[in-house]
Amino acid sequence: MIGQREVLAMVLAGGEGSRLQPLTAGRSKPAVPFSGGTRIVDYVLSNLINSRMYAIYLLVQYKSQSLIEHVHTSWSLSPVIPGQFITIVPPQMREGPTWFQGTADAIYQNLNLIEQHNPEVVAIFGADHVYRMDVRQMLAFHRERRADVTVAALPVPVERASAFGIIGTERDGRIREFLEKPEHPPAMPGRSGHAYASMGNYLFDAEVLKVALEEAREQGGTDFGRHMLPRLVGTRRLYAYDFATNTVPGVKPYEEAGYWRDVGSLDAYFEAHQDLLGTEPRFDAFNPYWPIQSGSYVGPVARILGGTIDNSMIASGSRIESAVVRNTVLRYDVRIDPGAVVEDCVIMDHVHVKRGARLRRVIVDRYNTIEEGERIGYDTSADARRFTVSPGGIVVVPRAQSGGVPFSPVFAPRTADPTRPALLQ
Repeated sequence: MIGQREVLAMVLAGGEGSRLQPLTAGRSKPAVPFSGGTRIVDYVLSNLINSRMYAIYLLVQYKSQSLIEHVHTSWSLSPVIPGQFITIVPPQMREGPTWFQGTADAIYQNLNLIEQHNPEVVAIFGADHVYRMDVRQMLAFHRERRADVTVAALPVPVERASAFGIIGTERDGRIREFLEKPEHPPAMPGRSGHAYASMGNYLFDAEVLKVALEEAREQGGTDFGRHMLPRLVGTRRLYAYDFATNTVPGVKPYEEAGYWRDVGSLDAYFEAHQDLLGTEPRFDAFNPYWPIQSGSYVGPVARILGGTIDNSMIASGSRIESAVVRNTVLRYDVRIDPGAVVEDCVIMDHVHVKRGARLRRVIVDRYNTIEEGERIGYDTSADARRFTVSPGGIVVVPRAQSGGVPFSPVFAPRTADPTRPALLQ
């Protein structure tokens, strides 16, 4: 266990997630469910806990209730060990009646927490990405370089680099410039076909962070990548940590090395789920040596009562009866009735797909009932009149509204069933 005064983690979990609408209509981006039983926020929290960093503040903002409840029920650390906690921090408005105005402003508004703990290093990580990372290796790099700031950097092909914030470095990793989505990104030293993209994860010397935040405040800077870090180049020791060098135990040979995905759009979210499937998935969800933790589900095991199941993940409580399920992720308590066909889909918790319904390339949010004989994903024009359709053609059925009429008459919210346990309602 890393000493409680060595590292304090500040996780930025206030993302609005506008490109994930309607999945973020009632929840923040970090609270969006992902894979068979986790949420997006669970990846950064698991990475920190697996790296034995147990002092964590989670800064929330937009539509945070779902995230707060998830963390409260799923991430309770033992209070017996001093300095071991995951604490949710909403905007405290110590500097006036305003919410966080950017990543740097969010940390500035909570400088009192850093001063209270007096750590040597502050880890500032985002909560919006799917990946595995041993943060201790980044910390060792930070100390070896005697860095004031270390930025996690992801090597990306130069032809795709214009979509990212890019870091220009010297051969030893010393940062010389930050460029926001440049038209002609600089290549990594020694790798002409790749450029360094900032992952939005930082390690700061605590004293340097305090001074830099005060200076940024005076100059009107509110964001790390756009304002604060570019000003520190040349006056402080800033280094890029190559994420491709990070190794995590239990990763299989067939997995994509350095897997990291920003699941901030509907198409990226859908494609990342496809990365979980197959005999040799790009990102294998099962890794007992570096688990992605989440809340435990109290319910029955999945039941398969005939049908065709091919290349799919099926979570606890689900029931499939004489149906076809292919290339699909089913979360908790999903019911697929006889004659239904579900292909290339992500079906979230407590969804009922009735007899004869057919779904293809569809994301179905929680608590929906897809009625008998319904067709979704076969007629883009018809689907677009009722639902959200992504640029890549993924149809998204929004979460059913409890206690009211949902967005379309073809599906209805699940009603309470007195014969079912309360935890499954």
